[in-house]
Amino acid sequence: MRYISTRGTAPALSFEEAMLTGLARDGGLYVPETIPTLTPEQIARMSGQSYEEVAFTVMRPFVGDTFTDSEFRDLIAKAYAGFGHDARAPLVELAPNHFLLELFHGPTLAFKDFAMQIIGQMFQLALGRKNARVTIVGATSGDTGSAAIEAFRGLENVDVVILYPHGRVSEVQRRQMTTPGEDNVHALALDGDFDDCQARLKDMFNDFEFRDGVQLAGVNSINWGRVLAQVVYYFTSAVALGAPAREVSFTVPTGNFGDIFAGYIAKRMGLPIADLVVATNQNDILHRCLNGQGYRKGTVHPSISPSMDIQVSSNFERALFDAYDRDGNAVAQLMTELAQGGFDVSQGAMQALTEIYSSGRASEEETSQTIADFVTRTGELLCPHSAVAVKVANERRDAATPMITLATAHPAKFPDAVEAATGIRPPLPARMADLFDRPERLTRVANDVEALKTHIKGLIRA
Repeated sequence: MRYISTRGTAPALSFEEAMLTGLARDGGLYVPETIPTLTPEQIARMSGQSYEEVAFTVMRPFVGDTFTDSEFRDLIAKAYAGFGHDARAPLVELAPNHFLLELFHGPTLAFKDFAMQIIGQMFQLALGRKNARVTIVGATSGDTGSAAIEAFRGLENVDVVILYPHGRVSEVQRRQMTTPGEDNVHALALDGDFDDCQARLKDMFNDFEFRDGVQLAGVNSINWGRVLAQVVYYFTSAVALGAPAREVSFTVPTGNFGDIFAGYIAKRMGLPIADLVVATNQNDILHRCLNGQGYRKGTVHPSISPSMDIQVSSNFERALFDAYDRDGNAVAQLMTELAQGGFDVSQGAMQALTEIYSSGRASEEETSQTIADFVTRTGELLCPHSAVAVKVANERRDAATPMITLATAHPAKFPDAVEAATGIRPPLPARMADLFDRPERLTRVANDVEALKTHIKGLIRA
């Protein structure tokens, strides 16, 4: 299995190289050269299997010879051992043929744990046998940072630096990043929004002298390993509802497009997915684009669903790559236009996208109302991101086809928004009950790439 860049000029890499590299040297994102497929019989055999067994079946074809079967099974077992539910990703019925996929039972109460925990295990083994070190720099709108810190804290071969937008994450999200005491983790509060954090991260990757000097690695959703790990729960949930004998649909709250792109990969692998619905909050660039209005950056408006407050969705580049028949030159041109404000999608590419994805949006008021309605109707307390998706799913779903809506975070990560909507303040799980008593460590930094590079060089352990 080889991996190629969405911009067409970087060298093809193995899975291990693509995982450790993150962003391609031509600025593109790595994708598999080919997508392996599973037969209906292979998918049917997943019924009744553990999450770990399904993860092995789904991910193994993409890994190549990076890990042996025994090593990979062990990595998977370690990755999910700390989850708080035996099913790892359980389904809850909200209404007839509408199901909530709970993805918040991991160590940091968000869907990012599914990918980050296995990435941490893979990095540790790959780096350890090389006796190599890397510096992981990540940008987060809230959940990626805490999941990365949890996965890599205390590891000898890794320094972790996370950029988050100052004042634009929830207090729980911030404290999950700023309270770990290990000396290999660092939280930097950047003056700006998430798009600024992501842009500075890409600036650092595109400075090859800095990149090579600090052995820069990335675990944002630009990293193919992140997307791959998220493919698994599409299979486990669909099979639980009768796949491959019946089609299912998914609605995904997304800002950076990685989680729903994982659904696209599942569909390409043979999972019978009828609809993939993109759910956005008021920062609705993806919804506007998929409805023919072009992809043009606007102002990021802070919301009660902050992990979706994004205008530059990195993984949308992967979707565009396939929509443009894997023409790297075309994608590179689009990204040049995006840097200048935005671009129009060609008619053929637009048709390719809308054959796969549809979309909807939820305003702040609609999000709060959905949280209030569903706790009354079902007893299910939704986080704001999950509520965005539930609102959109209700509008888009076909009653004859099971709809699975992804619940991407625990409501306790956003207690102020949930309490304002319902009068209920969701408590943190017992293992996190002292989170607000732990001392914080953070550094506020300017939105300046040169200052960031100097600061990060000073953090790296010898």
